[in-house]
Amino acid sequence: MAVYTVHQPPLRATDAAPDPQRFVFVRDGFSIWAFVAAALWMLWHRMWLILLVYVAVMVGLETALRYAGVSSFILSLVGLLLSLLVGIEAGTLRRFTLARRGWKPVGVVSAYDLEDAERRFFADWVRAAPTVRSAPAAPPRNSPPPPSPAPLPRMPQSPDVIGLFPEPGASR
Repeated sequence: MAVYTVHQPPLRATDAAPDPQRFVFVRDGFSIWAFVAAALWMLWHRMWLILLVYVAVMVGLETALRYAGVSSFILSLVGLLLSLLVGIEAGTLRRFTLARRGWKPVGVVSAYDLEDAERRFFADWVRAAPTVRSAPAAPPRNSPPPPSPAPLPRMPQSPDVIGLFPEPGASR
């Protein structure tokens, strides 16, 4: 199963709520397209700053290695290793670019493919969305006031709990 991070775009001036059609799911893991054609992959995803840094590093490394008199085999090996690094870090590079543009990470989903990830995320997202409730009806004029709810008992603090992770076998 793959892990996807979900990113919500910044709200437009005309939007009251985020548009689910614009959410982006970024798969974590190796990207074969980022490895095979790194510059084209960066252009496809509109990662201009990352592309600029990539080209500067490639040109700088090649110039420095040629100046040092390194063989063409070593030059090719360095280029291959840099492409491998881009393929491994493709998801991180996309998340960085989205964060720079103001996109907000809103979730993480494990799924078999992108369609399954979208289905799982939006099912949870709709379930967690607050429902719109109408105002309660006004009570009749001569009725007594409603009874005040009883205060909820306070749960005792347990020394067995650190944050949200209780100790195994600890009582609730």
